[in-house]
Amino acid sequence: MRPAQLTDAAPVHPLHKVLGCPFPSPMSAAALKVTTETRPSSRLAVTVTVPGETCKTSYEDAISSLSRSINLPGFRKGKVPRTVLVQQLGGVRIKATALEKLIDNAWRDAIKQESLEPISQPDLSSGFDGLLESFEPGKELTFTLEADVAPTPKLKSTKGLKAEFETVAYDASRVDAMLEDSRKQMATVVPVEGRAAQNGDIAVLGFKGTYSDDGSEIEGGSADSMDVDLENGRMITGFIEGVIGMKVGETKTVDCQFPDDYPKEDARGRKASFEIELKDLKTRELPELDDAFAKQASEQETLVDLRKDLEQRLKDDAERRQTSNRRDALVAALVEQLEVDLPEALIQQESRNLLEQTAAQFAQQGMDVKSLFTPDLVRNLMQNSRPEAEERLRRSFALTALAEAEDIKLDDKDVDAKIKEVKKELSADAKIDQDRLRQAVMDDLMQDRLMGWLEENSTLTEKAPAADESKPAPKEKPSAKKAPAKSKSKADAKD
Repeated sequence: MRPAQLTDAAPVHPLHKVLGCPFPSPMSAAALKVTTETRPSSRLAVTVTVPGETCKTSYEDAISSLSRSINLPGFRKGKVPRTVLVQQLGGVRIKATALEKLIDNAWRDAIKQESLEPISQPDLSSGFDGLLESFEPGKELTFTLEADVAPTPKLKSTKGLKAEFETVAYDASRVDAMLEDSRKQMATVVPVEGRAAQNGDIAVLGFKGTYSDDGSEIEGGSADSMDVDLENGRMITGFIEGVIGMKVGETKTVDCQFPDDYPKEDARGRKASFEIELKDLKTRELPELDDAFAKQASEQETLVDLRKDLEQRLKDDAERRQTSNRRDALVAALVEQLEVDLPEALIQQESRNLLEQTAAQFAQQGMDVKSLFTPDLVRNLMQNSRPEAEERLRRSFALTALAEAEDIKLDDKDVDAKIKEVKKELSADAKIDQDRLRQAVMDDLMQDRLMGWLEENSTLTEKAPAADESKPAPKEKPSAKKAPAKSKSKADAKD
C-alpha cells in the first residue's frame, strides 16, 4: 500500500535521468540516517531513520493543519480546541495524516541528501498500515522505501559482432503488376450479356450456406445481393470455381470446404454447401496502356516516363528495406551483448507509448478512440505490448551503452548544418519548436553515427529472402491520382 502524499516522480525515457528534488523540505536533511541497497530489476531500497523530535513535530503540524480545515458545530473554523479535535477525529486519523507528511518529506530529503535519481514513485516495503501501528510521536521511526532507478547498461563486447540479414532485391515484374492494379482502379464497370461468368468478372450473387455435416445454417454465410470478384482466393475453396460458367438467372448448389486456419474457429475444416443464384454479371473494361493512361494515372507525360518512375521508386524501396534489415540485424547482435535490468517503471511507460501510438493511428482513421478504448481493452493492449516495449528498451539501452563505451559523440557543427538543411524543407510559415527540432536532428544523427560504427566493426552476411517474402507486402500505387471506377447502363454499353 502506498501513502497518498508520496512524491510523484514520473518515469522518463531511458536516455535521460530524473534530476534531484528541486523543492525545499521542512525536515532537516542532516538529521536523517539514510542507507541504500540495490535490488533486482533496477530497484533501490532506501532505509530512512527519522529522529523522534521530527516525528513529534510532524504530529503537531497535523493537528494544527486539521484544526484549520475541520468544521465542528459550535466552534468557529480554526478555533476548535485541541482536546475536542483529538476526541472527534481520533488518534489514528491524526497519526495517519502526520505519517503521510513525514514519509513524503523524508523521501524528498533522502533524495537530496544521497543524490538519488528515482524514476518512479516509492513504495513502502512494510506497507503503510503496519508502519502506522508502530508510529509514535516523539519516538525514532525507521522505514524502507523502494523505487525504480535508471539502470546502468553494459555491453560484453562491441566489436567483431556477427549478424545475418535478409536481402531485398529489386523485382522488375512489380512494375507490370502495379500498372495492372492501376488499370483496374481506373476501369469502367460494364454489364455482361450473352455469356456465362468468367474469371475476373464481377458477379452479383444471392446465396445461402449450410454445413454439410449437420445441415445447420452458416453464420454470416448468406446474402440477398452481393458483388463478388471472381478471382481465385477471394472466397473459400470451391465457391468461385462453382460460380464460373453460370449464366444470369441460373441457380446452382456448390460444395465447398473451409480451410483449417479459417478465422472463425467453429468453421475450420468443415465442408459446406451453398445455394447460389447469379442475379447479374458485370466486367471491367480496362484502359489502354498508353500515354493517355500515364497522364491520367500519374504526374508523368508518357508511359515510358511512368515506367521509369515506378522502377526508380521500387529500387529505392528495396534499398531502404535492405538498409533497414541490415540495421535491425546489427542492433539484434548488439542486444545479445547487453547486460541490463529493465525497471518496471520504464516498461510501463514504453507500453503506454505504444498504446498512445496505436490510439493516434486509429484517430487518424476517423475512429472514436474514447469509446473504442475501454478500460478492459487498454489493460489487454498494455499487457500484449509488453514484449515489444521490453525489446524497444533493450535496443535503446544497447545503443546508449555503445555510444558511451566507444565515446561516440556528435559535433555541434554537424548538428547545426543538419538543422539548416531540414529547415529548408519546411514551409516558411511553419511553427517550429527549436528545442524539439534540435533534439530530433541529434537523435537521427546519433542513430546514423552508431549504425555506421557498427557497420565498420561488425561482420554482416547475406541470407536469401524466404519464398513467400520475396516481394513487398503492400501494393504500391503508381500515383496519388485516383480515378473512381465508372459504371455504364446496359444502354450505354451498347452504344
